[in-house]
Amino acid sequence: MQTFQYTKAASIDKALAAGSGSKFIAGGTTLVDLMKLSVENPSGLVDINLLPLDKIEALPNGGLRIGAMVRNSDLAWNADVQKDYAVLSQAILSGASPQLRNMATTGGNLLQRTRCVYFRDPNAGTPGGYGCNKRAPGTGCAAMEGFNRMHAVLGTSDKCIATHPSDMCVAMAALEATIQTEGPKGKRTIAFADFHKLPGDTPNVENALEPGELVTYVDLPKPIGGAKSVYLKLRDRASYEFALASCAVVAKVEGGHIRYVRVAMGGVGTKPWRSHEAEAALMGKPANVETFKHAAEAALAGAKPHGENAFKVELARRCVVRSLKMATA
Repeated sequence: MQTFQYTKAASIDKALAAGSGSKFIAGGTTLVDLMKLSVENPSGLVDINLLPLDKIEALPNGGLRIGAMVRNSDLAWNADVQKDYAVLSQAILSGASPQLRNMATTGGNLLQRTRCVYFRDPNAGTPGGYGCNKRAPGTGCAAMEGFNRMHAVLGTSDKCIATHPSDMCVAMAALEATIQTEGPKGKRTIAFADFHKLPGDTPNVENALEPGELVTYVDLPKPIGGAKSVYLKLRDRASYEFALASCAVVAKVEGGHIRYVRVAMGGVGTKPWRSHEAEAALMGKPANVETFKHAAEAALAGAKPHGENAFKVELARRCVVRSLKMATA
């Protein structure tokens, strides 16, 4: 870990004045690990724990505003979240450990970086080290022919197949959240679907944030009346493990037919994966196993497995079917 300058920001304006060479730190549950591995080497750390961004508040339109500094535990156990956005509570509680959830923040969770072992190798992208286009564009992707059991099958490119690790973000994708930011150029609203970037030819560009820009809030839309939501996570062990495949579903059934549905998947995509294909296969159709299987096939139709992760395609199909059963029961 290289030396850095530490400052504590008492306001958003002071935080934004830190400069592009600095990184914002809140819970530090991801950033500190990455600094120890030399993945992140900021010249300065700006502690934003004093910023007034730790509240969960109702919006005039019936939605919910979540401050970027809200701790994962507080968000998961919030009464309004559990009642109206159960999928979000379930997703958060399925991840990490109670200790980490007590520290990790909403904004930090949005910015989680991949758990790819090559990306996290201290020598990745250096002469004699593993190739990693996220760390050093043009050095290749060692995971293509190496250990890739945990890697993505959707949204990949010939430059990167790293999986996005967040559970919370999968639920946010299904809920169609929007992200509020503030930066040197002012305030912005970013649709959740546009926030995380596909690797394409530039896997080092992971999100839509501009240099020095700070996530301030995440807004959830008004809950869908009569809808039920579910998050299902499949993993190697029951706790403190990343998803092999997961699925977030928000669905409303009337007269035995699906009248509203949103489907997002985790553990299989290079970003939190909203499946418009699955949704199209479900809308207006009978809420039965045959329909769910068609939707699962549609969701994974574009999958491109690599060696050790081929099992994820069938696993993800089954995860989608089971999630739909639970959400429409």
